[in-house]
Amino acid sequence: MIIRALLALLLLWVMPVQADERVVTGISKDNIALNASFNGSSLFVFGAVSRDAPIPIDAPKLDVVITIKGPEGPAVVRRKERWFGIWVNRVSVTVRDAPSYYAIASTRNLSDIITQTEMLRYKIGMDQAVRKVESHQKLYDTQPFAEAVVRIRMDNRLYSQRDWEVYLAEETLFQSEFEMPSNIVEGEYTAEFFLIRDKEVVSTGSTEIIVQKTGIERWLYNLAQNQPLIYGCLSVFIALVAGWVAATAFSLAKR
Repeated sequence: MIIRALLALLLLWVMPVQADERVVTGISKDNIALNASFNGSSLFVFGAVSRDAPIPIDAPKLDVVITIKGPEGPAVVRRKERWFGIWVNRVSVTVRDAPSYYAIASTRNLSDIITQTEMLRYKIGMDQAVRKVESHQKLYDTQPFAEAVVRIRMDNRLYSQRDWEVYLAEETLFQSEFEMPSNIVEGEYTAEFFLIRDKEVVSTGSTEIIVQKTGIERWLYNLAQNQPLIYGCLSVFIALVAGWVAATAFSLAKR
């Protein structure tokens, strides 16, 4: 027994101890104001790796994946078909819980640093972000409609996947930058951080970003949502006043 205990202690002393790694997150701003002059914003994301032991020499390479996800909601996708020589919308499918904004940045090619199982478990990637598609009685495969949501929102700069865009220094400090386009919607956004070794997630972290309207835009939005009748009457009144002012100005100009 004593010999076995000594051998166990010797092995622990000789073998390198795997460091317990934890991600520490940071973000340049956690509140984005939407107003009439808003034309997009840059979001600087950074962080560090905290560990309680040195990294073993033969440890697999550390990678970092950062995602930013906007509020989720349904998206209706329609497919055009030729009908009596005219292209019309014939089939529509609803994609449930598609994020309004979704961006991924990673230290290397995403497919090279993480397994499909881990991507499914932590909902990383376009296929995992947009995957809940309602069934359709006339369609056997509705997956192309989910792919269409990704393609359309990529064209609108609402979705993006940027490999090699997270900069990691000495496997300790990392940073990346995300572009928030002018057409983002109001709501709560989530930035998630994943530390990956040997294609498995070893630590995660997250932080929230609030995107909301401010000033007169906020007041009008709340009025339209909470008191639509007053909002409608106010819109008609403003239109009448603008028409009267324009007519009066033209009459004075003719004199």
